[in-house]
Amino acid sequence: MLPRSRTMPCRIHHDSTGEMSRDNRHYLQIETQSKHLGETEAINSQPVYSKCFDDDGRLKRTGNVWTATSHIITAVIGSGVLSLAWAIAQLGWIAGPTIMILFAFVIFYTSNLLSECYRAGDPATGKRNYTYMDAVKANLGGAKVKICGSIQYLNLFGVAIGYTIAASISMMAVKKSNCFHKSGGKGPCHMSSNAYMIMFGITEVLFSQIPDFDQVWWLSIVAAIMSFTYSTVGLSLGIAKVAENGSFKGSLTGVSIGAAVTPTQKVWKSLQALGDIAFAYSYSIILIEIQDTVKSPPAEHKTMKKATLMSIAVTTAFYLLCGCMGYAAFGDNSPGNLLTGFGFYNPYWLLDIANVAIVVHLIGAYQVYCQPLFAFVEKWSAQRWPKSEFIIHEYEVSMPFSGSIYHINLFRIVWRTAFVCVTTIISMLMPFFNDVVGILGAFGFWPLTVYFPVEMYIAEKKIGKWTSRWLGLQILSFTCLIISIAAASGSVAGVILDLKAYKPFKSTY
Repeated sequence: MLPRSRTMPCRIHHDSTGEMSRDNRHYLQIETQSKHLGETEAINSQPVYSKCFDDDGRLKRTGNVWTATSHIITAVIGSGVLSLAWAIAQLGWIAGPTIMILFAFVIFYTSNLLSECYRAGDPATGKRNYTYMDAVKANLGGAKVKICGSIQYLNLFGVAIGYTIAASISMMAVKKSNCFHKSGGKGPCHMSSNAYMIMFGITEVLFSQIPDFDQVWWLSIVAAIMSFTYSTVGLSLGIAKVAENGSFKGSLTGVSIGAAVTPTQKVWKSLQALGDIAFAYSYSIILIEIQDTVKSPPAEHKTMKKATLMSIAVTTAFYLLCGCMGYAAFGDNSPGNLLTGFGFYNPYWLLDIANVAIVVHLIGAYQVYCQPLFAFVEKWSAQRWPKSEFIIHEYEVSMPFSGSIYHINLFRIVWRTAFVCVTTIISMLMPFFNDVVGILGAFGFWPLTVYFPVEMYIAEKKIGKWTSRWLGLQILSFTCLIISIAAASGSVAGVILDLKAYKPFKSTY
């Protein structure tokens, strides 16, 4: 039997004999089942670290620093790494790497603040917050909960769109590289992205039926391996190109104003580059959900701090290498997507391997980001309509060969399929990779990565106003707000320019 959800309410319903009924499993919170109060108290009165249950009465969590690190790497080293050469090209050799390192420090610091908010009160024994919204509710409350939820889930929705676009571009790149190889680089090799987005959407419909976040750990590990694969290929090809050129391209200030861009375009593209870098590091929106998969002891925040340090250190090293070597190889002509912009043409088979790795990674990353959104909607629906058979009833299906039992829920099938279909259609309407990446990064960076973690930490630790610690945190938050607004402005300007020459469902590459 598959392990029980961490993000969904416990599916427990006992009959008169005390055994779990196979015909009437419901999404019900343990604490709301008053008629089974004795059973609930029996669960909650168990030792804090029992063999089967955690201190909140839920099944024992099994995650560790390595699974948490793989989840983070899967979320962080995404398609954003491929746009970093372009981002550094807009900013230049001085500002580009410097801003990238500063983003890494900010993400690392605020992620540590956020990990402290997983438990209310005592970081080792306090009440657990299962989701980002739960943490905001426990520490801030009021209207901020709804604001946070709206921003978080809208951002997750946007990430699904961005990943669909990126995956389709990589799938097309495989076919395009083979077309270039056969034609000797003389063929036009134009194609539509729509069919590839549909293929990706169908794949995600299938994987989206995995019930819970816990059960995608293996997909995260595969995706993390794939991310290292294509990042390494991009880095290797960049080094080879620099060796072929015999020198490093690029300048201290980035793309030169004049023949390439106007002064206005230079400003907008530089701001958009900030959004691309922010997106490349963004994962705070699912940090609490990842932390809720980690076992204890040791305290969950200690494990998450180790996982955050390891993952941010590794990803920053990869980002600097890939972004800087890509810029060194192509200079001002760095493509928006390093492996699909066709700065590289050969060896075509190596490009194919890298792009297939991107697609596999994005399949896993899509699930890592969307599972918290799936769980939120399903939990809310179960609480809103607790007697609806369509929403709460589960059917058992025996899996062939393995003999294990899979639980099918009709609402889960319909809702998750509809979600994937909507994100796929929107991706077909707006297939602008760099601009979408920039908007997502700018939109989610300040509120979810900086503002709410800072405010929750201040409330959790009861830091007084106008103290040096409070002032430092507020200055950090305000600075990041200005960066987010600037990045959003540049990305929106990029989308407006793209729309001038765009026809819906007619995009070609």
